[in-house]
Amino acid sequence: MMKNPLNMRIITATVILLACLSADTPAVAVTRKYSYKVAEVLPHNITSYTQGFFYHNGYFYESTGQYGRSLLAKADPATGRIIKSHALDKRYFGEGACLLNGCIYQLTWEENTCFIYDSKTFQIMGTRSYRREGWGLTTNGSELIMSDGSATLYFMDPNTLTDIRSVTVRMEGKEVNYLNELEYIEGEIWANIYTSDLIVRIDPANGNVTGVINLKGILPNSLRIPSTDVLNGIAYDPLTKRIWVTGKYWPKIYRIEIKN
Repeated sequence: MMKNPLNMRIITATVILLACLSADTPAVAVTRKYSYKVAEVLPHNITSYTQGFFYHNGYFYESTGQYGRSLLAKADPATGRIIKSHALDKRYFGEGACLLNGCIYQLTWEENTCFIYDSKTFQIMGTRSYRREGWGLTTNGSELIMSDGSATLYFMDPNTLTDIRSVTVRMEGKEVNYLNELEYIEGEIWANIYTSDLIVRIDPANGNVTGVINLKGILPNSLRIPSTDVLNGIAYDPLTKRIWVTGKYWPKIYRIEIKN
């Protein structure tokens, strides 16, 4: 049977086009879904509108929001008792917080102000300004990493709070907005997605979401009251590899173990 030259040209061109697309189009990262189990339940101050949450040397540190009620607090995990605190002026709405080089950095929501504390005394050592809303804050050990409620994460100089670089967070090719409270865990950035029960695990090099943890139902309905708000708060201890989560006005903190 004779071959049609036109058909052969079409087939050849299609093969070349597919080869070019395969070479030039980056593969979309597949997002892994993780489950969890609760390993421990601890008390949490139910009056805390949790905005920033981290663990250091045996204690939880928390930045809380709401005008006139925002503070930075150090709490005993076993009892939930606040050991030390510093209240913000009523014109500030507290947001994300983290510890770096002996200093605690605490963002504010719309006031473009970051408070810098001595981590031992809670004495304010200074302030820095930035150019966007403040949401979540963490650190990779050399830079501050900040969210502003969009799909962008900003890597900042801790001395000046100027931007060094940024990444856009995407899950299977689509932008992920409402990035909120952040925690740096073993080379990844973990982020609460505001108003959801999801935590995403982000590759800081390119912003790709490599994993999702669905914590729906972790706070049982029996512990919810009208003021109970959303999941927000991730803390990590690099020495023991323990991970804790909590939420705004939640009565409990949960230590979770991730299941593959």
